[in-house]
Amino acid sequence: MRRDGDADTEVGGPDPVDARLGVRLAELRAERGWSLGELAERSGVSRSTLSRAERAEISPTASLLNRLCGVYGRTMSQLLSEVEAEPALLVRAADQAVWEDRASGFVRRSVSPPHAGLRGELVEGRLAAGADIAYDRPPVPGLEQHIWVLDGRLEVTAQDAGHRLDAGDCLRLRVWGPTRFRCTGPEDARYVLAVVLP
Repeated sequence: MRRDGDADTEVGGPDPVDARLGVRLAELRAERGWSLGELAERSGVSRSTLSRAERAEISPTASLLNRLCGVYGRTMSQLLSEVEAEPALLVRAADQAVWEDRASGFVRRSVSPPHAGLRGELVEGRLAAGADIAYDRPPVPGLEQHIWVLDGRLEVTAQDAGHRLDAGDCLRLRVWGPTRFRCTGPEDARYVLAVVLP
């Protein structure tokens, strides 16, 4: 997926993943019997943005997907896995889905995507030097996260506390409110995010 702006960006012709994602977002809303207006009230996202995302007229940002995941009670990995083929038990490096939010300088590789019967998943995150990404709420309240920095420096703010992580450091927490990930060093930050559903 391609990202260019801080909000959501138009792309020349729908990206295939964006198109499947739009269909799935429309299905999730329909399953609950919500209008676009009801979803807008619940998510804090405008009706026009929601409509354009469902029609794949825009490529949604990480922040938008996070808001929708919170409303629908699933992680971003779960949502993205629902628009991909059913993941196999063995996930080869070449088959790991990569998603990019160019607006924030964030690249996300689904190393071990969600799978039926498993509560955990592994994600490799990369933040460009100076990148700053904020989430206003967790996709699932009480979500367990383990953040292990492989390269660079990462600053994570959760529950009004800032944590500076250098290569090799690991932060363990349950997420109940807003979080913020910042790459504060001169180099890109690469980290593993282990996510466990409550």
